[in-house]
Amino acid sequence: MVMTVHCDIVSAEKAIFSGLVEQVVANGSLGDLGVQFGHAPLLTALKPGPVRVRRQGGEEEIYYVSGGYLEVQPNIVTILADVAVRADDMDEAAAETARQQAAQVFTNNSGELDYSRAAAQLAEAAAQLRTIQQLRKKLGKG
Repeated sequence: MVMTVHCDIVSAEKAIFSGLVEQVVANGSLGDLGVQFGHAPLLTALKPGPVRVRRQGGEEEIYYVSGGYLEVQPNIVTILADVAVRADDMDEAAAETARQQAAQVFTNNSGELDYSRAAAQLAEAAAQLRTIQQLRKKLGKG
């Protein structure tokens, strides 16, 4: 029997996931990290992107987080994010439109361009698309 740990994924609006998991994989500030039962205590910032959760029994679910924090304690993994969405609930067309709009901002020569804001929007849209692509790969549709 595989050892499990409790995991909570919480957005600013609501709890998205709560249950026993075998593994959590997320994009931390220093790179991808995997957390399983027995992992050392940890607190790290998360980059926008997919979070993969392998539930008790092996079923995998994918979520998108806009960034936030991942905390590991002896019996619980907590992910706190401003935005957290099940990958199944994401709109690929809207994410692609947002990516194109953010990329177009860089090509405009407007004097009032806020590069840091445009770069953040572009990174978030790209992370959403990456999450959708991972879900497709998991489902064998891409």
